[in-house]
Order: sequence, then C-alpha cells, then structure tokens
Amino acid sequence: MGAAPFHLGWFMSFRPPAWSSPWAGDSGRTWANGDYYIDFVRSLERAGFDYMMIEDSSMVSDAYAGSSQIDLKHALYAPKHDPVPLVPFLTAATERIGVVATMSTSFYPPFMLARTMTTLDHLSGGRVGWNIVTSSEDRAAQNYGMEKLFEHDERYDRADEFVDVVTKLWDSWEPGAIVMDQETGQYVDHTKIHPIEHEGQYFKVRGPMNTVRSPQGRPVFCQAGGSPRGRDFAAAHADTIIASAQGVEAMKAFRDDIRARMVEAGRKPDDCKILFVVMPTVAPTDAEALAIRESWKEPAVARMRAEAALGHLSALTENDFSTFDLDQPVPDVGTNGHRSTLADFLRMGTGGKTLREVASTWSIESFPFVGSPSTIASQMDEVMQEVGGDGFLISGAGTRRQITEICDGLVPELQARGLTRSSYTYEHFRDNLMEF
Repeated sequence: MGAAPFHLGWFMSFRPPAWSSPWAGDSGRTWANGDYYIDFVRSLERAGFDYMMIEDSSMVSDAYAGSSQIDLKHALYAPKHDPVPLVPFLTAATERIGVVATMSTSFYPPFMLARTMTTLDHLSGGRVGWNIVTSSEDRAAQNYGMEKLFEHDERYDRADEFVDVVTKLWDSWEPGAIVMDQETGQYVDHTKIHPIEHEGQYFKVRGPMNTVRSPQGRPVFCQAGGSPRGRDFAAAHADTIIASAQGVEAMKAFRDDIRARMVEAGRKPDDCKILFVVMPTVAPTDAEALAIRESWKEPAVARMRAEAALGHLSALTENDFSTFDLDQPVPDVGTNGHRSTLADFLRMGTGGKTLREVASTWSIESFPFVGSPSTIASQMDEVMQEVGGDGFLISGAGTRRQITEICDGLVPELQARGLTRSSYTYEHFRDNLMEF
C-alpha cells in the first residue's frame, strides 16, 4: 500500500449523457426517465464510491452570441432536470452510497429547503447531502422573480445566514422528541420542539420544523467555492469540497489553504474531505489511452470542444465569448459569476496562447490521468501522497462504457492496492465520509 486510503465521488448532472458517442446506446433518448442514473449509482456503490454529486442550474443560457443555439446544441445548461426528485430513486436502488443534490441559497426559501432535505434523509436512511450553491447567472435569477443576482461576495453573506437558519431548523427537534407513549397517548414530547425565532439581515423564520429530526441530524454539506470568499464559506461549513486546481502543486496549495481557513474558523481540518475533479482516460493499455487523448486534437473535435467550452464560459461568467477573436490572446475579463472558473481559464492563456488554443483544450480536471488501470492507479497514489488527501471526484461525458471502465477497471486496481474502500462500514453517509 502507498498512501492512506482516499475517497471517491462522481460529479454529474441530470441531463443528457454523451448522446453522440458510439457507446451511448439509447441514453440520449431515455435519460429523463432516470433508469440510466439508477444503473449508474448501482455501479458506483459496487465500486465503493462515497457519493454521487448531482450539480444543477436553472436556465437556458443565451449568453453566447445572444442566442440559446450553442447551449441547446451541446446540451450544456438545457435540457437539465431537477436533481431533487431523482434522489429517492437513486437511494431506493442502493444501500450505502451517499447522494448529493444541488439546491441554491439564492432561490430556495430556507424552510422549504430544510424540510425537503429532512424528508430525503429519512427516505434514504441517512444518505443524502446538500451541495450548497449561491448560483452565478442573472438568467437563472430572472426565473425566480429577480432581475439580477446579489453581488458575488454578498451572495456568500446571505448563504452564511441561510446555513445558520436551516441548521437551527434541523436542530429545532431535539433527539428523542418522539416518545410514542401508549399510556398517555402522547406521540411527540412538545418540550423538545423549539421555535427558532430567527430575524437576520436576509431572513425571518419562526420555526420549528414540522418534520421529524432526520437520521443524520442534518445532510452532509458539499460546497465548491474557489474564490477567496467562497473558500471562507466552504471552510466554515463544508463536510466535503469539490475542488478544481490544475496540477499537483495547485492541488496541494488549495488543500493547505482550505485547512488553514478551517483552523481560523474554529474547525478541525480533517472534518472536511476535499475531492479533486478528474476525468481519467482509461483503456486496456497506455498506448490506447494516449491515442484517445490525442484524438481530441483532431481539427473537427477541437472545434467542437472549443465551441462547447466558450458556451460554458459565457453562461458561467455572462461574458459573450463570441465577440472575441479566436486567434488573439485570451481576453482579460471579469465576472459576478464563477470567478474561480474564469480565473483558471485566464491562467491557461498565459504565455500568449490564443483563445482558440485554450478553449479547445480547456478542462476542469485537476490532473490528466491517462493510461491502463494499473498506470492510473499508480498515478493516483503518487498524486495523493504529494497532495496529502483526500480523494478524487470523477467526471466526464458519461456513458455506461465509461462508468464500467472506472468501476470495473480502475477501481478494482485501486482496491487491490488498499487505496480506496472495498466496503462500507456505516449506515449513514457522513459516518462513511469521515471514516478516514
């Protein structure tokens, strides 16, 4: 065995998988019925993944060229279905894996979110998580009666108070409040249920919850803030963080920074597991895997990758990248949206690279794992030893073949080396996440 065991998660969306792949099967037509994702989560549980994380957004973007054409052509932000109703289907089909759903502090009322998550935690037997986002697009805000979002840092100020409110609501039922006393006919001990009487800068909520305290007390908190304000928020609240940092040095620096911020926030650094987004290219041999990566450079593929990348960035940052010359250096632009994603993209353009060059190779993966299962397992071991922990969040286009390559090819190799779990010790998501 090399490094200590590390965690595995999968980052995905409730949207069309890689429908144009020769290995897509019928998933491009049938994904919305949920069957693809039930197969998906069962494979992840068989492989011992800690969790499946379902991201979300609430818009059809027209940020690129003032049209929804690119968004809908590449199925970037639409079509995309609500992850919350999918969660009970996934947890009913599994026994131990955690399932994390994205819900926005900018659009949900705190009471509704707290009540929904409590219900899901009961339905899952204590296996749900909440990916806490503040949202980043004015187009999404306009679907919820707002003209535009709050300023970037103020969104996190609101989110701090939001987390405080929902935590108070979850704690408004003390453990043991259900007494079910046959002699007195009393179901709930009312002395263990308390209004929260919250009146803050952004929210006013009386409480208490009208739902039974959930198995975990509260869901696992997941977060992906990469800006300085976002990192402060994640360090204060998150049980697990979605991280994208290019290269081993940047990964280590990110983890060290978050852990230092956790100490400043009065938390123990080991109480948050940082998982770095990666998109392994797995094949029977190193040569075959390298050939797959090389095929991405073919002109037609590179053109499609650049178009999709600029559509994504336009939506995330609300800068219209269609207005910039592809053969000029990457433009220096700002955003009230995803600042860390934009910063990473701009950083790739240093050294005079053109917008076309950067867009055709842009990826949120933290390290380019390419090779056979054995080769990638060795690479992951080395990277984790250098970074210090805590694991990887797999992502990718999404086909049943890709899932099999990871779950039945790469992961058994990791398990054989003692690098990832082979079974679950606990019933609840948080307990398994915090096991090591």
